[in-house]
Amino acid sequence: MNVLVATNRNFKLAARLLGLDSKLEKSLLIPFREIKDSARQWLRPDERRDQISPRGCLHVEPDEVNALAQLMTWNTAIANIPYGRAKGGIGNKPGELSKSELERLIRVFTQKIHDLIGIYADVPAPDMGTGPQTMAWILDEYLKFNGHSPAVVTENQLDAATGRGVLFATEALLNEHGKSISGQKVLEMLDLGPQLIHEKGGKIAAGLKGFHGGDCLDPESVLVEDCYILIPVALGGIINTKFIIEASNHSTDPEADEILSKKGVIILLDIHANSGGVNVSYFEWVQNIQGFMWDEEKVNNQLKTYMRKGFKDVKGMCQTHNCDLRMGAFTLRLTALLGLLFFEVGKHESANC
Repeated sequence: MNVLVATNRNFKLAARLLGLDSKLEKSLLIPFREIKDSARQWLRPDERRDQISPRGCLHVEPDEVNALAQLMTWNTAIANIPYGRAKGGIGNKPGELSKSELERLIRVFTQKIHDLIGIYADVPAPDMGTGPQTMAWILDEYLKFNGHSPAVVTENQLDAATGRGVLFATEALLNEHGKSISGQKVLEMLDLGPQLIHEKGGKIAAGLKGFHGGDCLDPESVLVEDCYILIPVALGGIINTKFIIEASNHSTDPEADEILSKKGVIILLDIHANSGGVNVSYFEWVQNIQGFMWDEEKVNNQLKTYMRKGFKDVKGMCQTHNCDLRMGAFTLRLTALLGLLFFEVGKHESANC
C-alpha cells in the first residue's frame, strides 16, 4: 500500500476514535507548506547532467515526502518535544556524485531554503543519505546569509541515536509484559544497534555485516525464522514472532497489521520506536542554543527517560480508547495537536475582542 494512503488511513481511524469533525479532519491532512524546485540549473550543463531528474530535485515521490512529514509530526508529539516537523529531499544518487558535486548541490539547496530554516523555524537534521558533513555544508552556507547560528542544524549520528532509541523502546514494551531482552532471540535486520541488544543479553540472529555477536542468517529465509522479537526493515512472508519493533518508517502495511494483531503479535509502531534520532537532535539543538555541552551519559539518560515516557503516554491512550499501540500513538498525537490548535484559536479570538 502507498505510504501516504497507509498514513492517512491510520490518521482517519484515530480521528474517528476521537469523534473528530470531518471538516477538521480533512484540514489536518493538508500540509501547511509544500515547496518544489527544479535542480537542472544547479550543476553546470556539462557536469552530471545525466544524474538530474527532468522534473527537478524532488526525485523522491511527493507522496512519500508528504507521508514522512506527517509521521515526523506524530513522533515528535509522542516524545513531547517542541518540534512541528517537516520532510524534504533532493533527488540524486550520492554514490554517483563526487564529493565536490554533492557539496555544490547541498549548498545551492541551502540557498533556496535559507529563508525558511532557522534556529526557531525549521532545523535540518540528518536522514537517509546524509550525515554530519552534509549538515556542515548547510550550516556554512546558511551563515553567509544570517551570520553565526550554530543551532540551525543538528549533526547527531543518526544510526547510533535511532538504535539506542529502539533499544529503550523495546525495553519499555517488554517491561510492560513482564519480560526483558535478556535471553530472547532477536531478529535485527536494520543494523541499528545489534551490539546494544547483545550487551543486554539478547540473542541476535540476522544477516548483519561486521557484527560477530550473533548468528548470521540467509536474508531470503530470515522472516520465517522463529524469534521472540523482530526488528524489521519491511515485512513480507511468514512472521513467527511475539513482538515487532518497527525501527523503520512504514514497516508494516495496514492489511498485515490487522492479520498480525489477530495472531496476537504485538507491534510497537514506527513513530515511537524509531524516534531516538529526533529526540537526540532535540537535545543537540538545546545544547547549541545554550552553548553548553552535555556528556554522553546525560544524553543517553535523557533519551531513555523520553522513550519510556513516550511509551507510557501511548499506553495511557490505549487504555482510554481501548485500542492497540498504533491507534494509541495516533490518538495521542492528534489530541496534542488539537489542544495546540484550539489554544491558538482562543488566543487570536481574545486578541480581537
